[in-house]
Amino acid sequence: MTIMTRFSSRLDVRSGAVDMTHGAGGRATAQLISELFVQHFDNPILALGNDQATFDVPAGRLVMSTDGHVISPLFFPGGDIGSLAVHGTLNDVAMSGARPLYLSAGFIIEEGFPLADLARIAASMATAAREAGVPIVTGDTKVVEKGKGDGVFITTTGIGVVPDGVDISGDKAQPGDAIICSGSIGEHGVAILSKRANLEFETEICSDTAALHGLVADMVSAVPAIHCLRDPTRGGVATTLNELAQQSKVGMRIVEKAIGLKPEVHAACELLGLDPLYVANEGKLIAICAAEDAPLLIEAMRAHPLGREAGIIGSVIADANGFVQMETEFGGSRIVDWLTGEQLPRIC
Repeated sequence: MTIMTRFSSRLDVRSGAVDMTHGAGGRATAQLISELFVQHFDNPILALGNDQATFDVPAGRLVMSTDGHVISPLFFPGGDIGSLAVHGTLNDVAMSGARPLYLSAGFIIEEGFPLADLARIAASMATAAREAGVPIVTGDTKVVEKGKGDGVFITTTGIGVVPDGVDISGDKAQPGDAIICSGSIGEHGVAILSKRANLEFETEICSDTAALHGLVADMVSAVPAIHCLRDPTRGGVATTLNELAQQSKVGMRIVEKAIGLKPEVHAACELLGLDPLYVANEGKLIAICAAEDAPLLIEAMRAHPLGREAGIIGSVIADANGFVQMETEFGGSRIVDWLTGEQLPRIC
């Protein structure tokens, strides 16, 4: 982001809208960056005004993750596309056991998008980044013609460092390992659908969107030998477990009654014909560790606000087919297969 700070008139954030000049690379672009984005994201690295960020990193292995956010609607109970963009990328970095250090953000904005909404999104991103302790140090903006976008799309990239002695990866699950979930599932996807379809429930269902790197840091401190970490976003817990089973060439067996599900989410899923195992989450994680390490890991998780409901939901088993099986509440068993198609499109 190249920054300019002196203009003849202020950006009309209250009632103005994005137009094509804001993406043309001239004075209007510089004013949009300076008076909207930099105002919210300001930090010493960004303030240098370069087209890149230069920074030092501590010792360890570097981790980088990029995520595109095209969610609809842009604002939903419990969050918005701004906070989601920050949390989603921080979590992807953290699932390696890394400490996130810096973020970049790229915006594709549709002509006519209200500047007030853009400012609201930027403020939300800034708050999420500040609370996470991970600054947004560089970025980019592009404007597309009306009808060729859908309000705003955001791409975020995060960089972090894995400390020495930590080696967490999706291919390290072993038969006998415990499968742990940090809390109840399905809140994000149901919150999005309820807003999208103008559904009302007795209790408002809010997205669980949250930055998980603090929880992960406590987990790694307690049990450095965690085998796998993954946040079950698109495709939910079911797809995440299938991914990990495929990567590690093992099977998995989960217990339905051990999986946390809030009553209002359960009721909404029944009403809408959704299987909560496939519904997206944005503030939960799946951890796989040696069975003997599970009690200590759960203790550390429950001591953190984002892991208070953590518990074992199943175990890793030997299975050359890589199937994920579930023991149902009725004592039967069923295969939990990969998600086919999309239960909920544009979920993150």
